[in-house]
Amino acid sequence: MRGKSSSGRSATGVVAALALLSVVGGVAIPAPPAGATSRPGPPTGVWRTDGYGTVLAAEEGVLREYQTTAVGCLEGAPARRTGGDAGSARYADDDGDVFTLRSTDSRDRASMRVDGSVGERTLFRIAALPDSCAREQATGPVATFDVFWATFEENYPFFAAKGIDWSAVRERLRPMVHENTTDAELFAVLSEMVRPLYDAHVVVLGGPAGVFAQSRPGTAVPGPELDNRTKEYVERRDLGGRQLQEFAGGRIGYADLPGGQGYVRVSGFSGYTEEDTYATDSAELDRALDAILTRERTTGLTGLIIDLRVNGGGSDALGPRIAARLTDRPYFAYAKRARNDPADPTRFTRPEPLYVQPARAPRFTGPVAVLTAGTTYSAGETFTQALIDRPGRTVRIGEPTQGVFSDILRRELPNGWSFWLPNEEFLTRSGETFDGAGIPAHLPEPVFTEEEFAHRRDSAFDRATEVLPTRS
Repeated sequence: MRGKSSSGRSATGVVAALALLSVVGGVAIPAPPAGATSRPGPPTGVWRTDGYGTVLAAEEGVLREYQTTAVGCLEGAPARRTGGDAGSARYADDDGDVFTLRSTDSRDRASMRVDGSVGERTLFRIAALPDSCAREQATGPVATFDVFWATFEENYPFFAAKGIDWSAVRERLRPMVHENTTDAELFAVLSEMVRPLYDAHVVVLGGPAGVFAQSRPGTAVPGPELDNRTKEYVERRDLGGRQLQEFAGGRIGYADLPGGQGYVRVSGFSGYTEEDTYATDSAELDRALDAILTRERTTGLTGLIIDLRVNGGGSDALGPRIAARLTDRPYFAYAKRARNDPADPTRFTRPEPLYVQPARAPRFTGPVAVLTAGTTYSAGETFTQALIDRPGRTVRIGEPTQGVFSDILRRELPNGWSFWLPNEEFLTRSGETFDGAGIPAHLPEPVFTEEEFAHRRDSAFDRATEVLPTRS
């Protein structure tokens, strides 16, 4: 039930007419069809998600999640109802994730929206829980291996693109697992299974056995140490010793540059507030944007640098809130779809488009330079993608982004461990995806290399100041 998760949370949809869109906080979502009848009460009963390998059971204010594969069914943590209205119910779980189930005009179809994620998941009513959910699940190493393999087999979209024969992986490694396999040995096997994917949204959480995660070769993980080092470097070198004006718990910084240019640094799309919920973080982001993109600045800036080079991701829905301050007309951001056929990796849900609508606030519509790198992760990448079709001049400078866009599907294992994997694609207008390789830069430049540090260079920043106009 979770949305995107990156650096600890997330936390990480093409056919629609603008006439059918309504606006919420500058982000466009499909409007109800004309003449729609009133909806029934909040969804109750048993529902299967379209994709995501999940069955939900809603009854008496409690929502129970069942994670299903061909080899079993595991019950996840319950969520409790916290609000809603005549046609919807809002739930929160113990991890702080919040989501809303909403009825539609059909008794047998409903939808679910996860706070901080974009788009909705379609739910189909089923008569009862699958039989496998009533059977006791084996908990040994072999059962754990089988659930792990099957979950990837039924949900992971990128085996073909990465040249991985997942069945061959099973044939090679399953004989190494037996009922006497130790935790350390099992953890090593599971890690070896997914190592060739080089997918930063794949994580194995093996309890005392360890944690396996990795980034694309040649890239680093955008943790606090790198974040602090690069921020201090930018302040010392690029800003001449001036400190950034900081907002959103230090995740957003701003500085005016010579010649009428502006510089915005965004190091993540979560952690803006102590509560760290989508509601509080989005409100804090709006306050930051109000302070940065004032009417005076939006009319006076000659160009704006948006620095995403060290960005750990977070809530996808926050990026379009920034994009809404950078346009004076609606435009297509991306479309999102999820793999939804366990037996066919080419089958996906219908792409759900996201459009950016101009915010009802001062907006900067001039030239923008976006700085990216391999340490631009997840929601930092979906925000970068949401600027591709931005009206006006937008140029990307630096290095390709990490190449992980999907919300994270968090799953449990029979032995009590857990793991993460992606199951979605984010599409351009032409149907292209950037998973794996990342979004390329228009103007390649080295980013925060040891050579750059040693020679006191910031090539990407300097290139941005050169290509953006200045006041004469």
